[in-house]
Amino acid sequence: MLHPSYTDLMAVVNSEVEPGEHPVVQSRYSIVLATAKRAREIIAGQEPLVNTASNKPLSIAVDELYSGKVKIVGDDEEDN
Repeated sequence: MLHPSYTDLMAVVNSEVEPGEHPVVQSRYSIVLATAKRAREIIAGQEPLVNTASNKPLSIAVDELYSGKVKIVGDDEEDN
């Protein structure tokens, strides 16, 4: 089982969204894409942003997302 759960990750990512605004992440698919992209960056040589007991890139990426070290931005924010 994945710890933290998808629900927990979605809550953390969307925690900074003001009431009435659209959440940044609306599906598990978005979480999967974000963590996979970050894991590929770690595999390519980028340094992990958190200290973790795991040496697996995907586990590190999940920990980074959960701790708020990595942010998911919407498509419209990416160009800015």
